[in-house]
Amino acid sequence: MVPISLCLCEWVFVLFRSFYVASREGQLPEVLSMIHIRRHTPLPAVLILYPVTMLQLFVGDIYSLLNFMSFLRWLFIGVVVLGLIYLRYTKPDLPRPFKVPLFIPLVFCFTCFCMVFLSLYSDPFNTGIGFAMSLTGIPAYYIFIYFSRPKWLQRALDSFNRTLQIILEVVPADQ
Repeated sequence: MVPISLCLCEWVFVLFRSFYVASREGQLPEVLSMIHIRRHTPLPAVLILYPVTMLQLFVGDIYSLLNFMSFLRWLFIGVVVLGLIYLRYTKPDLPRPFKVPLFIPLVFCFTCFCMVFLSLYSDPFNTGIGFAMSLTGIPAYYIFIYFSRPKWLQRALDSFNRTLQIILEVVPADQ
């Protein structure tokens, strides 16, 4: 049982920081990119995601949750590494902090996609649920990010951000 709890803890802590960074990029409400004035942690992201995480833990089977979340994780990691390999050949002049032999990312990418296909083979139903959940991000992106927000929605979000900023004692992080 220890490996499952460690995996969930890692996932939860990474998810908080992911929401923090996505908010800094303008993809989530601004308040999620703010940090607590004394603790220097992304408190709003933690407080919003904590109940969702607890709900996921207590509703349903923990192994199913891990299966469709690990499927998505390895799928996106494999796609990112594949994109890095693509950029290595299409834009060879881009600055790179370090270079590795091409064999390493190819084997890693192959391993990621093998894990994805093994998830599909072992539990296609939960894997399909995870894939469907990830596809819901496409319309959400176009509705809330790509198209400009109506002024009434932007005013409501600004008011929401200010109110939560006062209640939670958070400030914008230094850029």
